[in-house]
Amino acid sequence: MTETREMFEAREGEQRLENDPALMPPDGGIVFIGRIASPWTTRETCPKNMRAARETGQKAVLTIDTAYRSGLQGLERASHVIILSWLHHAPRDLIVQKPRHAAEAKGVFSLRSPARPNPIGLHVVRLVALDQRTGRIDLDAIDVLDGTPVIDIKPYFASTDAIAEATIEGRDEPDRTRR
Repeated sequence: MTETREMFEAREGEQRLENDPALMPPDGGIVFIGRIASPWTTRETCPKNMRAARETGQKAVLTIDTAYRSGLQGLERASHVIILSWLHHAPRDLIVQKPRHAAEAKGVFSLRSPARPNPIGLHVVRLVALDQRTGRIDLDAIDVLDGTPVIDIKPYFASTDAIAEATIEGRDEPDRTRR
């Protein structure tokens, strides 16, 4: 796993965990149900979020492994899905990070960085096409590197998943007050 750490440069104010979670015994078993084929092969070229990924106009394909394909039944009804991915190139021991755009370091749980104890990515994507027989799911865009493993897929429900009043103080909506 030396390669993963080299992909993330050290920045002032950052802190690492004493024990790297990648080297600890697992608490639970996670299986990869498929992989994402994306146009992104390096961290430098990969979009930092789904909005930026959509702006590139680049599509992606998720292929579900044969054993899990029957789980796709009925998913074609969804216009959008939530994909949970395993960001396998990210270091797992970085607990305080200093984003390039930030003035000061922040705890990993206040960031969307891929570097975290359990490097799980969350992506809301538009489902373009689905072929249950081949396990192929065409996506409008994705913000992960080519070959990224997938942990789970869930339908996106605008009625319960979208929270219009949600805010992050000092980001995106500076004129809104926190509730």
